[in-house]
Amino acid sequence: MNISKNVDKVRRNIELVAADGRNVNIVAATKYVGVQQIKDLFACGITMMGENRVDALLEKKSQISLPIEWHFIGTLQSRKVKEVINEISCLHSLDRLSLAKEIQKYRREPLPCFIQVNVSKEESKHGIDVDEVISFLEALKSYPMIKVVGLMTMAPNTDDPTVIRRCFKGLKQLQEKIATLNQGGVTCDRLSMGMSQDYMIAIEEGATHIRLGSILFQD
Repeated sequence: MNISKNVDKVRRNIELVAADGRNVNIVAATKYVGVQQIKDLFACGITMMGENRVDALLEKKSQISLPIEWHFIGTLQSRKVKEVINEISCLHSLDRLSLAKEIQKYRREPLPCFIQVNVSKEESKHGIDVDEVISFLEALKSYPMIKVVGLMTMAPNTDDPTVIRRCFKGLKQLQEKIATLNQGGVTCDRLSMGMSQDYMIAIEEGATHIRLGSILFQD
């Protein structure tokens, strides 16, 4: 695999699509790669690594001394919070108050979090209902170790770009609605959406963080 070439291609695509000059952060989804590939990514300027398994994140982090921002991008089980919550820089999958309670219990400083929203309303996907996000934000005010920075969603698994775009557009509209409510200083101005197969659509619809895996590691 030619990681440097792949990263350059993604960056060119970002420049083409993010015509407003918006800063789009690449979060490398490193589930299927090892320590050397992560070091190669870092050498290319990718500093945010996303893992969706607690054990894998802890193992890889223990073997790498580089100043990496470790993001947890998968579903975080409440029973695993204690192990990992002080080892990460950001959580992309805050989806329930029970999880917020565990973070509050064990986190030593405020943790930047994305609220995961099930925009597509698929039963197979985690996330809060669009209609419940405002009340969830209100409830989170009781948890000072939670610092909401934005919203996250996953598009439906489809080849139909219209369906994918509708999902991302829905998250952006929700973000704009939250901004007008001025939720006690919560900016919620970041959008974590878009993966290898649909990240360009996500950027067009306002993504600030794209979670990329296979496209960075292809031959």
